[in-house]
Amino acid sequence: MSDAPLTEEEFWAVLQVQPAVAPTEPEYRLYYDGDGFLLFFSMEDLPGNYLRVDRETYLNGKHLRVVNGELKVYRQTFGKKLVPGSQGQACDPRDVAVVVAQDQPHTRWYLKHEEPTDDTN
Repeated sequence: MSDAPLTEEEFWAVLQVQPAVAPTEPEYRLYYDGDGFLLFFSMEDLPGNYLRVDRETYLNGKHLRVVNGELKVYRQTFGKKLVPGSQGQACDPRDVAVVVAQDQPHTRWYLKHEEPTDDTN
């Protein structure tokens, strides 16, 4: 095969023998943590817990939580707070912004969620 560019006739001939590929609707996913709180949206097949959602939820979704495998929508946001505990990311005891190895002196920090009081479902 030569490196010469295809002529217009050759281009159309090649195009005609290619099988037609039907467009597919993308799969919209809402990934959530073990407590049901929204982590992120994606159209990729990634590891983790997820629910399939419609395009509108994917584009406009916020104030969401997964409870017993069902999506719940809330009018107000969840309170979030970074707190020390026995789980979470190991950080320098003097500065939460500095991540350290677990074999070094550290304090573990995790994101604590407060339950919403005003749900719509």
